[in-house]
Amino acid sequence: MSEEVSPSPALQSSSDTSLDTNPAQRTNPAKTPIQILHEYGTKSGNLPVYVMEKAEGEAHQPSFVFSVKMADVTCTGQGPSKKAAKHQAAEAALKILNIDAGEVNVPVKSESNGVAVETNNHPNSVGVLQELALQRGWRLPEYTVLKESGPPHKREFTVTCRMESLTEKAVGNSKKAAKKAAAEKMVEKLQSLSGCSEITWSPQPSVRFENLRNSQAEKITLLRRNPLSIPNTDYIQMMLELAKEQGFEVTYFDIDELTVNGQYQCLAELSTSPLTVCHGTGISCSNAHNDAAHSALQYIKIMASIK
Repeated sequence: MSEEVSPSPALQSSSDTSLDTNPAQRTNPAKTPIQILHEYGTKSGNLPVYVMEKAEGEAHQPSFVFSVKMADVTCTGQGPSKKAAKHQAAEAALKILNIDAGEVNVPVKSESNGVAVETNNHPNSVGVLQELALQRGWRLPEYTVLKESGPPHKREFTVTCRMESLTEKAVGNSKKAAKKAAAEKMVEKLQSLSGCSEITWSPQPSVRFENLRNSQAEKITLLRRNPLSIPNTDYIQMMLELAKEQGFEVTYFDIDELTVNGQYQCLAELSTSPLTVCHGTGISCSNAHNDAAHSALQYIKIMASIK
């Protein structure tokens, strides 16, 4: 079911407003349509999913179109900002579902692109990330304990949070505290990449090796033709340029443990399909990164040259 939204009550004349005001908003004016719809979705087990359908117009006068889908109801909304368009879509869904906010007995939460965030100063970021992954069809966040240190009475844990191609690391006095801190940093990163508190960032699709084999772009062509044995080459920069050209991302993970001969270690992970992970060592962290980038470039060169 799909329906275009009617003009917002705020845009109607005063004589019409008293007749067309959303009953849900009258019952609880402190809640927005997005919040009300999300609470209803939480209660019914069908969370609303928002998708940006269109963005057009000039920079000084943009226009956005968002759709919201919940169970078998789908509505669209249009506005001068992403939030306004989402509010219009949610408002249209509320009218179709005939939802009264007074019937929704779920604790009030604010929203972030359909993902609930508690209104206090300590949001449940672990839950936010999990809900976000489920709504968007992403892989669930992965938490890894990288390091445990300190005496028994004062332990310190280092935990990484990985979500799609992004990684954040945090420290806490327990595994749970470190996990929560890492999740909070991940939410902040997602908001930063989205440019606002509403999480609109989307991961780049995985690049298949078949695409690399068929590509005739400049960087991948040079990689096929030229040797990778030139001294003092900045392989990190070379990898960065190749990744940008081919549309995949590179993440470096430092390994705390040194090699048997005292060198630093790291892993370079490429968001290809299948995932590529290469190991590197060096007399410093930057040298280890450069070595890992060199190994990854060698692997890509081989895979991109197979006929």
